[in-house]
Amino acid sequence: MNEPTPIERLSDILDILRHECPWDRAQTFESLRYLTIEEVYELSDAILSLQQVADGTDDAVDAAADVKKELGDLLMHVLFYAKIADDNGYFSFDEVCHAVCDKLVSRHPHIALPLRDGTLRPPIADRHPGWERLKMREGRHSVLDGVPRALPSLVQAVRLQEKAEGVGYTDPADDGRRQLLERLPDDGTEAGDLLFAWVWRLRRQGVNADEALALANRRFMQRVALWEGQSADGEGSF
Repeated sequence: MNEPTPIERLSDILDILRHECPWDRAQTFESLRYLTIEEVYELSDAILSLQQVADGTDDAVDAAADVKKELGDLLMHVLFYAKIADDNGYFSFDEVCHAVCDKLVSRHPHIALPLRDGTLRPPIADRHPGWERLKMREGRHSVLDGVPRALPSLVQAVRLQEKAEGVGYTDPADDGRRQLLERLPDDGTEAGDLLFAWVWRLRRQGVNADEALALANRRFMQRVALWEGQSADGEGSF
């Protein structure tokens, strides 16, 4: 008997658990969803811990082991979702893998990459046309469509800004921000302390910083939508 690959072993274990363990058998997309969110945050914590220790030390080895563990938990969740989907006739784990492979091939037209049949697709572009332009060709109506509304406000703010700038959007509110940020330190640690101080000050004034940022995100999205709508082709300066 050939030794199974690690992913085959994990798949076999999940099949057995979904047959013999009442808890695993009862799981659905909905019941796993909040557990997956928790796992993502645990991975984030592990990565931050790894960033805080020196390379090559015992602490780094331990922190990297935690990252490995959390990645394994997430991989298990991905395969678990695929098992549930397969049982319902939606899709299989192989189809999940093919879907992400197809997306990577589509989004890298300037690089030779393997197709489903194993043949190598030659480059069909001289250079990368830009992530957001490629995503718009995939059927998105706005450059911001790919930013989940459920993201934490600070994470959402970063992604909204990155995506809008990726297609050449210039926020009319930038000038006012520049005046506010002229005294911002370049050092990441000091910037983090300053952000923490702002949250503290706002809280003392009765303002929920997360809620305030969430509302600012919505105003930013409205400005980007207006900019997209005002262009001749409905896609801004893509």
